[in-house]
Amino acid sequence: MTPLSVTRRHALLSLAALTLAAPAGHAADGEKVSVALDWTPNTNHIGLFIARDKGFYRDAGLDVQILPYTDTSASTLVANHVADFGVMGSIGLFTQRTAGADLVAAYAIVQTETGRVVFKDGRKDIQRPKDLDGKIYGGFGSAWENALIRSIIRNDGGKGEFQTVTLGTSAYQALDAGQVDFTLEVYTWEGVRAELDGVRQRAFRYADYGVPDEHTTLLGTSSAYLAKKPEVAKAFAAATQRGYRFAVEHPDEATDLLIAANKDALTDRKFVRASLQSLIDGHYFARVDGTVGKIDPAKMAAISAYLFQSGILKDGKGVVVPESPDFSRYYSDIL
Repeated sequence: MTPLSVTRRHALLSLAALTLAAPAGHAADGEKVSVALDWTPNTNHIGLFIARDKGFYRDAGLDVQILPYTDTSASTLVANHVADFGVMGSIGLFTQRTAGADLVAAYAIVQTETGRVVFKDGRKDIQRPKDLDGKIYGGFGSAWENALIRSIIRNDGGKGEFQTVTLGTSAYQALDAGQVDFTLEVYTWEGVRAELDGVRQRAFRYADYGVPDEHTTLLGTSSAYLAKKPEVAKAFAAATQRGYRFAVEHPDEATDLLIAANKDALTDRKFVRASLQSLIDGHYFARVDGTVGKIDPAKMAAISAYLFQSGILKDGKGVVVPESPDFSRYYSDIL
């Protein structure tokens, strides 16, 4: 064989290898990926369903299964390597990772805080956070809530003393009935529902009273998964980003896709569409500069420092950690 034919053969083999290789942001065709939801399907999850049903995952070489919501938290499923990815809050990420769970944030679904302290509009005795001293809080059973509310009240000049009644999601009904004085809600879901139902509320934003802004909702995975399948993780994040960007740019079609995928759980199109619009208008999915999905290191550093200083981060034995962990290891920029 002549040197020329050897060179030509080598070039053809190289070209074939390039053709068969997966491009950047693309996994091997048919790579299975599972994602656990943190709650029943809602607009926070819309980009996942769009990426699946518009074929964005398929384009990236992925076969993505969105697992149905169960009583086992998404973060627990991920940490135990039952699910590859899961929807989780940043507070849960920091508390569970500090306690030893194998969790790493990989994608920021929400770019800024969606939660707020709410109370009935007619309460003349509540004009500012310090007025919550001595009032009854309808809560959800986490240490974060008490630390959050206490600091908001104290930052406004109050004592931070209030009574807590753990009610779960029934806290909203208890607030409407006057059985509790205030609660916490996700504005882009419960808040929008209240507005559509004509329920008049007022609210305090956390950031207005010294609480750092945060990525309320994240997609997390495990360090084990990232180490084993880094390219698959990147492909999944990129396709997911494409799904959420589509939701921002095509809200009507996105709403219909989410409802079509969850006909039993989502039956009120007006509500779902309004919730999505609140996520768009408030720059929750996309920052003002158009950024979608990227984790902001400054926000992660600020909220983690706040949690550490609040004394709610504990190790695997339930003991408050005496020294601040290396929080930069709690997330990974894979986009």
